[in-house]
Amino acid sequence: MSKKEFKPFIPANKVVPEFTVASVVLGILMAVIFGAANAYLGLRVGMTVSASIPAAVISMGVLRVILKKDSILENNMVQTIGSAGESLAAGAIFTMPAIFMWANEGLCEKPSFWLIAVIALCGGLLGVFFMVPLRTALIVEEHERLPYPEGMACSEVLLAGEEGGSKSKVVFSGLGISAIYKFVADGLRLFPSQVEYSFSKNYTCGIGVDVLPALAGVGYICGIKIARYMFAGGVLSYLVLIPAIAFFGGDSVITGANASDIVGNIWGGYVRYIGAGAVAAGGIISLIKTFPTMVKTFRHAIKGFGKNVSGGERTARDLPMWFILTGIFVIAVAMCFIPGITINPLGAILIIIFGFFFATVSSRMVGLVGSSNNPVSGMAIATLIITTFVLKSTGTTGAKGMIAAISIGTVICIVAAMAGDTSQDLKTGYIVGATPKKQQIGEMIGTLVSALSIGGVMYLLSNSWGGFGSEQLAAPQASLMKMVIEGVMGGTLPWTLIFVGVFVAVVAEILNIPVLAFAIGLYLPIYLSTPIMIGGITRWIVENKFKYNSEKQQKDSVDKGVLYSAGMIAGEGLVGIFLAVLAVFGIDKAIDLSGIYGGGFYSVGKCVALIVFTFFIISIIGFCVKGRNKTE
Repeated sequence: MSKKEFKPFIPANKVVPEFTVASVVLGILMAVIFGAANAYLGLRVGMTVSASIPAAVISMGVLRVILKKDSILENNMVQTIGSAGESLAAGAIFTMPAIFMWANEGLCEKPSFWLIAVIALCGGLLGVFFMVPLRTALIVEEHERLPYPEGMACSEVLLAGEEGGSKSKVVFSGLGISAIYKFVADGLRLFPSQVEYSFSKNYTCGIGVDVLPALAGVGYICGIKIARYMFAGGVLSYLVLIPAIAFFGGDSVITGANASDIVGNIWGGYVRYIGAGAVAAGGIISLIKTFPTMVKTFRHAIKGFGKNVSGGERTARDLPMWFILTGIFVIAVAMCFIPGITINPLGAILIIIFGFFFATVSSRMVGLVGSSNNPVSGMAIATLIITTFVLKSTGTTGAKGMIAAISIGTVICIVAAMAGDTSQDLKTGYIVGATPKKQQIGEMIGTLVSALSIGGVMYLLSNSWGGFGSEQLAAPQASLMKMVIEGVMGGTLPWTLIFVGVFVAVVAEILNIPVLAFAIGLYLPIYLSTPIMIGGITRWIVENKFKYNSEKQQKDSVDKGVLYSAGMIAGEGLVGIFLAVLAVFGIDKAIDLSGIYGGGFYSVGKCVALIVFTFFIISIIGFCVKGRNKTE
């Protein structure tokens, strides 16, 4: 079928409710919930998950079941606005926490709530604006060649609207169970949320698992393939590199009061830099491999730039070009004059140039391989390296130069993430017959709300659990960006370790191993990649170890687990935010029940944690396959 023959679900000449009060309010709520949940998740493990499908499912449950409304375009508007929170959060938490870390080191002041919100808003709006003139070229003209996996999947969920009520119950079930689990583990502290065992002397190493639902949910959504590559990176880190460094380094590296401290010190002093080099190399390798696609897409985009229309058929209307260009110009100028952003005219020009280029690349990449494989980190790292060199060569050095570099990197990172999300949403809208102009306005609303909420969430989390860079909030991506900038600006990085990581990534690429997944596993503590592996195994069991009457029943069982996992991530993220509020006000100690074990919290408690987590994983499998053999 050619693009001229494509007919959306809702014809262009038919007008149904779309941009309504109900859809906007519910979309804003989804943007806040999934933005906050993904911010928390990203600061723990450096990964976020797509919010489009769970937002669409919840939307159908509320609009159809509760409000008795049956417009598919209203449901689409909810997921359009709601998914903006997830993508903006991803861009912000990968970079902005670096400024908080520098503030803790006394190099600068903490960014204010308004500064975080303004930077996020600038990046988010630019991401939307850059995508608007690319819609016709990427979404319409390449409809058959660019599948946009999440956009297609979301449209399938919307088109199966009659199932919306039951599917939304799955999301809410995961959310509720995960919320209770998280509150019991990290709120009441009836059992520890991390179980780890470290060994020293003859064989110095560490193993362990974070027994939390969200990480298992990430593994289930990613699947066994990605999960096992991440876990392999963790095994290399904790069971190969740490023992090797301890053996060869001897007493000079074996420092600490106990085995756990020894393993932690070796990881922080050596392995973390090797992992950083691997992640940086993985991101750059991803960019190099896609460079021909980038050039082709950029050339195509330039030719098609400005072909969007504000009139004509309803399904072909975009925001007018004068509005887009004016918005880009106003944001560029504003970034030069807003106090605290420290972006000069040169920085603003770099943002516009890199921003449009990476927005184009990001939009096409997610069309080919999906949002989960979009190399946003690689784009941010490449931007930071080039930007820091430029700033250093022009005399902008020290803390001022580093903050300027991270501010530019933050905007670019958010631009790439938002452009990818917007393109997925526009693909969904193209299939169901939405009005592009209204979707683009919805993206702007979601961006505004998400920018305000991410500022609050980030400031809240920075004041709890020891702040960013602590065990609870490792902020791995932001820590990496911080090291890159410091290394380029001040030459403080241990480059030998960095290059060891670089060539580990090269070896992984030669072996055809997905470098970024492997490198992230190498960079993160093994306690995080282990539950992700368990989640991946759980999905494999659901897919392969049960008999189904048909492929559709198998797919329904697996999809039920995906929705359930999305709910788990949201539930844990929301309770994590709630517990952060309690920690800020000192209430967390009042509800701490860990004393019931006496002095054996971390011995008896570990056993309880493993037992409870095992039953939790078994319950997920049972939930997914229940009723699988019912007659269709």
